[in-house]
Amino acid sequence: MRDETVARNYAQSLFDLALRHEGLAAYQSGIETVAALLDENPKFRLFVETPRIDARDKKEVVRKAFADALPKGLLNFLLVVIDKRRQRILRDIARQFHALVDEHENRVHVEVTVAHDLDEATTAAVAERLGALLGKTAVPEVRVKPEIIGGMIVRTGDTVYDGSLRRRLGGLRRPLLATALPDDEG
Repeated sequence: MRDETVARNYAQSLFDLALRHEGLAAYQSGIETVAALLDENPKFRLFVETPRIDARDKKEVVRKAFADALPKGLLNFLLVVIDKRRQRILRDIARQFHALVDEHENRVHVEVTVAHDLDEATTAAVAERLGALLGKTAVPEVRVKPEIIGGMIVRTGDTVYDGSLRRRLGGLRRPLLATALPDDEG
């Protein structure tokens, strides 16, 4: 829990920095680049996160690697993160930063589970309808699970809307099994 709180505080600082300088889009793209590199390159992640490697060496490598790729403010932010020995939570900082940007832009990511792939037009229609219901710009993240048979399941935060055919059939099954059948003796 402590790392999450620290990551949120760093992300808030980065967010404020982005608003004052190059802008949210440049910082969002930059922090995504850094997080992706940490995720995709285990040697780089090990180098950056290993406490036995001197911070000066880490900062020099980060400067060389990102000097032309990142906004100056974001690069300085990364160097401060290394100075404060918080580089192991950089991916968490990136996630928290994205959440702050989404909140600022009145955007919500919605997990949509369907039985079959959706075409672009249907995905756009789902996004529009969800946006109207939620009062925010909805960004659907579509997952395909054939076992729901039909319909869709929508998850936003801790709220789940289950409109799947599987749930509806299950709802019909219980009363049918509980119904007493008339005797045939009649």
